[in-house]
Amino acid sequence: MKTLRFTTTINCQNCVRAVTPVLNELAGPGHWQVDTANPEKVLTVQSDTLTPRQVVAAVEEEGFEIKEA
Repeated sequence: MKTLRFTTTINCQNCVRAVTPVLNELAGPGHWQVDTANPEKVLTVQSDTLTPRQVVAAVEEEGFEIKEA
C-alpha cells in the first residue's frame, strides 16, 4: 500500500469531521489521518489505487486548501 502525504488547512477536530465522510468514502475508514498538531496539518492517505489528484479534488470540494507534500 502506498502512502500519500499532503499539507492542508484542516486545522481542528471540527475540520476533520467535515472531511471524514468524503475521505472515508474515497480511501476507507482507517486509511487516512490528519495530524492537526503538526504546523503543516499533514493529511496521510494509504491506498493502492488513489492518485494525489483524487485526494486533492475531494478535500478542495469540502472547502479546504491542500497540496501534495
